Amino acid sequence: MIIGPPGSGKSTVGPALAAALGVAFRDSDDDIVARAGKPITDIFAEEGEPAFRALEEEVVAKALAEHDGVLSLGGGAPITPGTRERLAGHTVVFLNVGMAAGVQRAGLSAARPLLAGVNPRATYKALLDARLPVYREVATIEIETDHRTPAEVVEAAVAGLTENSKERA
Repeated sequence: MIIGPPGSGKSTVGPALAAALGVAFRDSDDDIVARAGKPITDIFAEEGEPAFRALEEEVVAKALAEHDGVLSLGGGAPITPGTRERLAGHTVVFLNVGMAAGVQRAGLSAARPLLAGVNPRATYKALLDARLPVYREVATIEIETDHRTPAEVVEAAVAGLTENSKERA
């Protein structure tokens, strides 16, 4: 599992990590779009965040049950208590990003519905402040991504996964 805020590198690092490990990659956001038949921004606009989170929780539960490769979760997935409970016992890689790098990478685009608004930087900071404890609660491995290339993040993730598997053995 890969978790982290918008701009942390989940969509870039996930497929590369899966390739490095020789496993399949899956993105829960893609599953949500396929299931809903519309973009995430439309789900937020038409049905609201609570409806989106309920759908996301269902999709993540299904993915956790049937996928054994690298699974990237949407940035807000771990805030749902049911999803946090389901992550227990799984190896969860938290891609941590600071505010400056996250804002730069996320681009504050309209494609990220929670960052839309009057002051997107303040919104991003509030999002980081609220989610950081949750990410750390469910993570088994934390990787700082601010000053690393995607390849370096993948290398750190592989090293962390290797160390984690030795500790569990």
